[in-house]
Amino acid sequence: MRTADLVIVGGGIVGLATALALQQRQPAARILLLEKEPSVALHQTGRNSGVIHAGVYYPPGSLKAQFCRQGAQATRAFCDAHGLAYEDCGKLIVATDESELPRMEALFQRASANGIPIERVTQAQARDWEPNIAAIGALWSPTTGIVDYAAVARKMADLFTARGGTLETGTDVVSGQETAQGITLTTPTGPIQAAKAVFCAGLHADRMAATMGLEPDFRIIPFRGEYFRILNQPADLVRRLIYPVPDPERPFLGVHLTRKMGGGFTVGPNAVLALKREGYARSDLSPRDLAAAFAWPGFWRMLARNARPAMGEFAASISTGLYLKKVQRYAPHLTRADLAPYRAGVRAQAVARDGRLIDDFLFLDGRHSLHVCNAPSPAATAALPIASHIADRLLGGT
Repeated sequence: MRTADLVIVGGGIVGLATALALQQRQPAARILLLEKEPSVALHQTGRNSGVIHAGVYYPPGSLKAQFCRQGAQATRAFCDAHGLAYEDCGKLIVATDESELPRMEALFQRASANGIPIERVTQAQARDWEPNIAAIGALWSPTTGIVDYAAVARKMADLFTARGGTLETGTDVVSGQETAQGITLTTPTGPIQAAKAVFCAGLHADRMAATMGLEPDFRIIPFRGEYFRILNQPADLVRRLIYPVPDPERPFLGVHLTRKMGGGFTVGPNAVLALKREGYARSDLSPRDLAAAFAWPGFWRMLARNARPAMGEFAASISTGLYLKKVQRYAPHLTRADLAPYRAGVRAQAVARDGRLIDDFLFLDGRHSLHVCNAPSPAATAALPIASHIADRLLGGT
């Protein structure tokens, strides 16, 4: 029987930031971080757009708005402190149709309400800034940037172990139990007892909560986000990130053009239902995961609410030509020959019983545990303030 004072389950960026936060609060504690994969940051942390989000999109007063704004600063400070590269390239949110202008203005008002620097950009100014982009107007977010979140996560892991923490990779938590005294976790290498635990299980968040005796009123539904790398283009194709104005009929932000650390560009992601929780390839299928989704009434209600955009996303997934049309709305000179497949990601999205995609970060408290139940984008940007919030809840502010 192994023992620890505090256990964190999940070695993505939120789990690693939480390990550091708990270590800072209780430096003498025996802290153990368990990751089922052979190394950290192999799922959402290592398969996202790499954007340091400013917080433009999130409802004022939400945890996303609060933690994203704080996290953008904290991420840069962490990188500065530990010699990690990032780039403050900023972002243009571009309108390509008159119908998008009112939505763009609503985004301006939301960003302003969140205290996020934001500027209106004219058509002429947008063309001057980005001659390869078509826009009739735009918003400029100067505090949006890019970073390699997997590199940030690996640095967090190094700091955690250097400060006395224990990181176990290749260790899957298969079940657990809370008692009056604490928590017992079952792993293939034997049981682990701890006083408290934090579960940052991402795509398996609902299952981890259920195995610990909680009754989560949501299910994780996986959405695969497919990307393409852009070929045949100059290094100055764009100087900034290019995002479309979000479509209110679609629950996600849309296909955007992103500069990458180390050079080059990607476009993506779309959002299509994955047939497996870790289904990065179209052919990946898990009968267990599909059965769990189909058994959840919220899944069918979600499909009914989003039938039209779901069909559009699916069509663009199987047709590169349709995917390209999304990109050509703001980058009209790109061709099919310019798109090469790039690694996909899978978004762990909590869906409520009534079919709503839970929009904000969501946490559940157990007797001696805390479960991070919904932490999609901008969780990587917000990881450090999320971790501080977790430490406050788990330790009572101590």
